[in-house]
Amino acid sequence: MVNRYDWLLFLHVAGAFMVLGGITMAGIFNITALRRERPSEIALLYKLTQTAAALITTGLLVTLAIGLWLVHNADYGYGETWVVLALILWFVSSALGGIGGGREKKTRLLAERLAGEGDAPSGELRVRLRDPVTLALSYGSSVLVIVILVLMIVLQPKGTRH
Repeated sequence: MVNRYDWLLFLHVAGAFMVLGGITMAGIFNITALRRERPSEIALLYKLTQTAAALITTGLLVTLAIGLWLVHNADYGYGETWVVLALILWFVSSALGGIGGGREKKTRLLAERLAGEGDAPSGELRVRLRDPVTLALSYGSSVLVIVILVLMIVLQPKGTRH
């Protein structure tokens, strides 16, 4: 019989898949944009990234809310190392992704403006696309999500305590 813990775990894992799917989509769009020259193509790819960002944000909220409910429901304890580390990394990852996303929005707006002004390749846009700080923020956020998943799988106590 499926109990509350099973449903919560299912929803938590579904939220994690939303995050991973969104990260994968955003990464593909970003890498593809890096290989383009025309601002209109770059703007389109960055616009598509907004869909991925919405998926990531929704998944992050689901994993946090359901994850906290799971900790309470299973009597794990909010002070356990794996829970504390996961929460810290969740907040850091979310902050990095949000800051990186804001920087990418400025790049998209530049690409849209350049597309409307003749759609010619631009050195300024190329530099913004390859900005190491923006790339480190966005990809760093993704790496932290993977670390969180490893924590959930490796450090979480085996078996359920519900």
